[in-house]
Amino acid sequence: MARLGPYAAAASAALVLWHAAHDRPLPESGAPAPLIYPDSRQVAATGDTAARQATVAATIQVVVGRNDTLDAIFRRMALDPSDLAAIRNLPGIRQSMDFLKPGEHIRVTHAAGTVRELSRKVSETETLQVVRGDSGFAARVISHPVETRVRTASAVIDSSLFQAAQGVHVSDTVALALANVFAWDIDFALDIRAGDRFTVEYEQVFQDGRYLHDGAVLAAEFVNDGRVYRAVRYTDADGRTGYYTPDGRPMRKAFLRAPVDFTRVSSGFNPHRRHPILDVVRGHMGTDYAAPVGTAVYAAGDGRVVFVGRKGGYGNAVLLEHGGGVTTLYGHLSRFARTLHDGERVQQGEVIGYVGMTGLATGPHLHYEYRVNGVYQNPQTVHLPGAAPLRAQELTGFRNAAQPLLAALAHPTADEVEGVARAGAAGIPLADRVPAPEPASPGRGPAAQPQQAGG
Repeated sequence: MARLGPYAAAASAALVLWHAAHDRPLPESGAPAPLIYPDSRQVAATGDTAARQATVAATIQVVVGRNDTLDAIFRRMALDPSDLAAIRNLPGIRQSMDFLKPGEHIRVTHAAGTVRELSRKVSETETLQVVRGDSGFAARVISHPVETRVRTASAVIDSSLFQAAQGVHVSDTVALALANVFAWDIDFALDIRAGDRFTVEYEQVFQDGRYLHDGAVLAAEFVNDGRVYRAVRYTDADGRTGYYTPDGRPMRKAFLRAPVDFTRVSSGFNPHRRHPILDVVRGHMGTDYAAPVGTAVYAAGDGRVVFVGRKGGYGNAVLLEHGGGVTTLYGHLSRFARTLHDGERVQQGEVIGYVGMTGLATGPHLHYEYRVNGVYQNPQTVHLPGAAPLRAQELTGFRNAAQPLLAALAHPTADEVEGVARAGAAGIPLADRVPAPEPASPGRGPAAQPQQAGG
């Protein structure tokens, strides 16, 4: 055995050298083992597949975020920035591409970062599409026309306007618009009673037969505690749109009945009230509207600021002069509108301050006073003068436009309302259960405008 040892060692060394010369190297530690194909044609096919994948286009829909820009979107998606520059240089494209809205969608088709197509819906009826061709990018606008239909619905109120509206599948948007039409005559927080009823005629917008959203209220009737109020929407020759009574008087008054969105009246007009803090009989010469701190307070009418600042027990207060001897006061504000100052002109509905509890106040509310020639009036019952009426030359056009709308209010389609209610009970989605009456004719309605979204 001793004589065989050197020969065995030599044979082992030769075997090691042979393996070193013929064996493949092992992969680096942690790297996957390479795939080995016995047929070279399969290797070639795999290379073709990789090449094809590099040119296959992918389509991605991007949701625009807050403060998002196209530059940020291109960087996030690793798209070629030179493509964005080329798209922006197209005639008339830059403004349509640079002003993005949070929540909107941008559709991008690209291959390995090279943009092939980009589209964005720039309005309800138009989509901007940019497509790469042999000579570069080209843009076009694709039209998506909408159809406006008119629906009439009626309901009797049991507890609230919004619950009654939901019962006949009238949206909250339409119910709020209805309340705004009659807001100068009816206090919807205090005056609504069980048994009140309404009929509303309004637009619904469809696209390709699919319901999109509700449009403008065209006409409405509201019966409150036995009193009947009617209103018709009309656009005059100067393009101003408003709501008017059947005889052409404006629904809009020169003053808001309540200049704040309040939760309740915490204290009414009472010349003999005992003050809750001073414990003496001191007349409460206005109305207190309870609302959370920070709730916006509006100018009740067009006017001029004659005082803004601290005013005794009123705390932070604003005094407006409206002409004709009428002034209004707004007290206990937490703060004023940022730009409000003495002598400034304000318009009805403009924010002038915010609810607070400064001065002699036991809780957050707006103290609102209405005076005529220095005499206090009850803001809840004072007669409010109307806005400017229609001019004589407008009345004929108004009557012609109002007649069919008022006829629809007087004779609502009962089958339509009942059919909607039955569909709602059956669980059919709102977009599918909305009746589809014939489209309104171009001449129908107060404005006699082309049938399109909004108004």
